[in-house]
Amino acid sequence: MAPKGKVYRGSVKDFPGFDASQDAEALYNAMKGFGSDKEAILDLITSRSNKQRVEICQAYKSLYGKDLIADLKYELTGKFERLIVSLMRPPAYSDAKEIKDAIAGIGTDEKCLIEILASRTNQEIHDLAAAYKDAYERDLEADVVGDTSGHFKKMLVVLLQGTREEDDVVSEDLVEQDAKDLLEAGELKWGTDEAQFIYILGRRSKQHLRLVFDEYLKISGKPIERSIRAELSGDFEKLMLAVVKCVRSTAEYFAERLYKAMKGLGTRDNTLIRIMVSRSEIDMLDIREVFRTKYEKSLYNMIKEDTSGEYKKALLKLCGGDDDAAGEFFPEAAQVAYRMWELSAVAKVELRGTVQPTGSFNDDGDAQVLRKAMKGLGTDEGAIIEVLTQRSNAQRQQILKAYKAHYGRDLMADLKSELSGSLAKLILGLMLTPAQYDAKQLRKAVEGAGTDESVLIEIMATRNNQEIAAINEAYQEAYHKRLEDDLSSDTSGHFKRILVSLALGNRDEGPENLTQAHEDAKKLADVSSNDSSDSLETRFLSILCTRSYAHLRRVFQEFIKMTNHDVEHAIRKRMSGDVRDAFVAIVRSVKNKPAFFADKLYKSMKGAGTDERTLTRIMVSRSEIDLLNIRGEFMDLFDKSLHRMIEKDTSGDYRKALLALCGGED
Repeated sequence: MAPKGKVYRGSVKDFPGFDASQDAEALYNAMKGFGSDKEAILDLITSRSNKQRVEICQAYKSLYGKDLIADLKYELTGKFERLIVSLMRPPAYSDAKEIKDAIAGIGTDEKCLIEILASRTNQEIHDLAAAYKDAYERDLEADVVGDTSGHFKKMLVVLLQGTREEDDVVSEDLVEQDAKDLLEAGELKWGTDEAQFIYILGRRSKQHLRLVFDEYLKISGKPIERSIRAELSGDFEKLMLAVVKCVRSTAEYFAERLYKAMKGLGTRDNTLIRIMVSRSEIDMLDIREVFRTKYEKSLYNMIKEDTSGEYKKALLKLCGGDDDAAGEFFPEAAQVAYRMWELSAVAKVELRGTVQPTGSFNDDGDAQVLRKAMKGLGTDEGAIIEVLTQRSNAQRQQILKAYKAHYGRDLMADLKSELSGSLAKLILGLMLTPAQYDAKQLRKAVEGAGTDESVLIEIMATRNNQEIAAINEAYQEAYHKRLEDDLSSDTSGHFKRILVSLALGNRDEGPENLTQAHEDAKKLADVSSNDSSDSLETRFLSILCTRSYAHLRRVFQEFIKMTNHDVEHAIRKRMSGDVRDAFVAIVRSVKNKPAFFADKLYKSMKGAGTDERTLTRIMVSRSEIDLLNIRGEFMDLFDKSLHRMIEKDTSGDYRKALLALCGGED
């Protein structure tokens, strides 16, 4: 069933000892008389390959003179019927039916068109067009053209030709030229040359495009996806993003589609059925692998939680296994775990904040504006927000001095007396130096009853040596105590050891060492079942808390090669509690620090209520470092802008200040 020389990655295989007539008889008996034996039907059909199911249909017709699909439709109902009937059609006819349904009647299901046409191979497209013609006596391209418009239609027509280059021999010169052409067609052009995007993304081979995307990141400092979001819009934007995702990893694209089909309230059953059926004999094992790595739960368990009855049983059969139960991943797909963030490791992506020093800065003038805003009855919060969110931290420190010199008053004290609630915390946070602010957050996390371990982890796991040194100094000056001592007295065990190690600020800052990286990866991987937990956590601590980021990226890659697991999965499987969370934070920070903070911001606002402490802390601390990058990662990860989520989730002057720091809508 797999192409010659390739390992089969489907979850459904040819049934051994297959007998089409025997299976036809079993299905007939299951549907004979009053009611039907749905369990028998789903067990049989989900354990046969599509080729075998087609043969069963033919045998059923020969034996009983009846159409098996028609009988199944009559006996079954709802989602279960749709799933079973989809399994009985050859893949090309199943795709043809999906597209016909997507464009029939009023309105068009653009997401279905995008999913199918962006993900299929040339041969699959040709087979689809022939099946559509055979089933409906209509031309597929003509029907798609008649139901769509604009650049979206043009790109669909290109994909419908099924003429994507398939040569794996890549020209370096053409890679560089295509990357340059895409940059000039979008980011460097007033308006957008959509035709250039359509030509390159619709025609070039996947191998070629992967290298083009790498080159694009190097010359533009941002992934192609971010540029597409900025330059294109609507269904055309969604289609081009789907093409890029399928070029990078078809399995990852479908894992994401499946996750979105089931997350939140309600289930998009049509999408769930279509993907589970169409990928069950192609790459379901790869999809499962990516799903487990990306969403930290197995596809099997998510289906189990989100569906019910025979429908659920049939979907779980197609899924083919529970990765949470097995605790093991599949070697052929394990590299996906590295490819997800590998580009960020090799590219020199410029970190950019949203708050920059303002031109024609006048500290005395700003001090006067602030004094006026707080003088007399009432407070002009808008004026305070406008000044302080648009000045760099260094400029705010000058304003503090100018205010003292001009009025003999402490600006911090005045702000504290005039403002309240979340706005006060945000504005006062902006007035501290970054080191003072971090020191204050750490102090709050350890003082009083209980400890806020999440704050300790967030700060200590993400700051560099220079930032740690500055925090230590600010902590000593503000609280007359050593940070290391407070961390030691307020935590325990391996968690304490991790924090103390990070608090030393002695992380190596050199480049990767391939030989050492291989040894480090082996040290992390060689943890046998009889090793004590002490040995395991000590090994991870000695490497994750001391090696440079550049070196750790190489260690993580070597770890995958040795174990077929991502290091984060290994940590989650073997550890628990604060130790696990601290190591995961370090790993994620090494992989992609802006993505780590984007995830934290999203979690602070999703669901009921808002974690304003986390939201404020990250917006203040990252505004001059990498908040622009965080915004981009937020959009990539969650398909929504940080600006809009803040706008929806907060209110009043606090919202105004946060949006000012956010720096714009993506």
